[in-house]
Amino acid sequence: MKNVFDTLRHILATVNVTHIVWCAAVLLTMLILAVLHHIWKDDLKKLQLWRLFCLVPLVICGVHAFIYVVGAPIIFLGGFFVMYIIAVLALIPMLFAKRRIGYRITAVLTGILSCLCGFYFCAISPNIFNHSRESYTESFHSLVMDMDEHYVLKEWKEVDFSTLEAKYMPMVEEAEKEKSPGKFADAVMMFCTEMHDGHIGAEADFDDEDYKSVITPHDYGFATVKLDSGEVIAVCTDETANALGIEDGTVITKWNGKPVLQAAEEDVPDLGTPVKANEEMLDVMNLDLAGGDTLEVSFIDENGNEQTVTVHDKGGVKTKMEAMAAFRGLELPIDYDKLLEENFSTKMLDDKCGYLKVTAETMGSSFQDYVGYLTGDQKYARDMFREKLNDLRTQGMEYLVIDLRNNEGGFDEIAIALCDLLTDKDWYGQGLGIRKDGKYICVSDHKIHGTGEFADLKVVALTNYECCSAGDGLSLYLSKLPNVTVAGITDPCGCNQETGGISTLSGGIVTVYYPTGLVLNENGEPNIDTGSDRESRNPVEVHIPFDHDAAMKIFRDKQDYELDWAVKYIEDNAE
Repeated sequence: MKNVFDTLRHILATVNVTHIVWCAAVLLTMLILAVLHHIWKDDLKKLQLWRLFCLVPLVICGVHAFIYVVGAPIIFLGGFFVMYIIAVLALIPMLFAKRRIGYRITAVLTGILSCLCGFYFCAISPNIFNHSRESYTESFHSLVMDMDEHYVLKEWKEVDFSTLEAKYMPMVEEAEKEKSPGKFADAVMMFCTEMHDGHIGAEADFDDEDYKSVITPHDYGFATVKLDSGEVIAVCTDETANALGIEDGTVITKWNGKPVLQAAEEDVPDLGTPVKANEEMLDVMNLDLAGGDTLEVSFIDENGNEQTVTVHDKGGVKTKMEAMAAFRGLELPIDYDKLLEENFSTKMLDDKCGYLKVTAETMGSSFQDYVGYLTGDQKYARDMFREKLNDLRTQGMEYLVIDLRNNEGGFDEIAIALCDLLTDKDWYGQGLGIRKDGKYICVSDHKIHGTGEFADLKVVALTNYECCSAGDGLSLYLSKLPNVTVAGITDPCGCNQETGGISTLSGGIVTVYYPTGLVLNENGEPNIDTGSDRESRNPVEVHIPFDHDAAMKIFRDKQDYELDWAVKYIEDNAE
């Protein structure tokens, strides 16, 4: 029970107290209504008045919705839905006001449900801020104030919000003067990328066809990737590029006259990638952002000579989507619902090698997820993983590949439950913390408690730059175990804090999401998230080689090169 109370302490230190006060007002009103009914139950005139008073919780929620929800994205309604349900529940006893038994039954049931909903709302009370009725400049300033107070990694990442506001406010003022929602969205996006936090995102919703964003993609008929050697080559080429002499594997040397790596570093917009090493690779894949309707590109032709040609933007993102999907080990079109359906799926890759795919750390049941979160002991996940691993073992599994690529995250306790089975020792998992006066205090330790059931199993865990949040956590926890090797072409994303902050800006044009719940490691530092140096704090243990042959297998042949590498690696290193 100690973990439960400690976790609740962490939750209550994170949630928005303002909305809890509103919820308390609704619950208090319902309590007063119950008392009044007891006093007035034999007076028909006063019961009529009492019925009208039953509308008060609904009125309170209506006022709340007008202040905090109107003008904001629909997600805001979801954040307060539980509180609004309580107000609707208050109407049920009204229907049985004159019936003693009927009223008692409905009043008791309504009271129990309202208390449960109230408790749940207090646990999830979102840090939601609606600035949709403010101007561009006012709402941007409000965003800065929201994040300055609630962004949980302000101190860790050494963020100076005043300096950032001064840097981007002129662009916001220009957007306001020009009435350009596109420029406003760009300013907010660029502000957000300065934090280099995988949990910070700016979601835009506007119609501004006349504005060209700084992150407008271009399709020149080929994509680009950087090999381990430092060479940049073309991939996913089409017939327009082929006609100019650019084939799959052609070495690219210059981009608009600049050495190609220099162009990637200087001209590709900052997209907020947390890990610097990942950014260096992704910037090359995003070189199309550093182009225009036309582009001069230099390359080494089949005779070893440097050639320079002009390529034209075909429009759309087909080539880039193909390259990005191939690099992530996905097929087009990317079906994210299918990815979730494949979560925790298993199979045998050959007679000896088992395979477990983890695309998100969720049981698909809010009850099971939150019980594990509150207690720090995800027995439902541990039982599920045990059953799946035992099934693979009966099929002849002697070693295992765990695929964490493109993991969307969820609850770290599920990650810890898997690790429980793969070790016979205890390890630190994560600590839930409180941020107070810029300092971090751990209040709840969630640890790995080894059962030893599969401690002798050799495991390779595949990860990549799209493995984030609790997936990032699983990569870290697995890397601690001596029988597990975490491998990838790139490091995991580099973010692990709890999300919860949402600020919507002028006219609902941009909504910004950011983490507000503190997750710590055994040293009392933020777990996994990169600091201001942007060095990975849970890098892969083994870098999967990325040479010309690897690139051709991934981008041209559409093979799952990383998975094939993992099977060979584990077979070669099995004792």
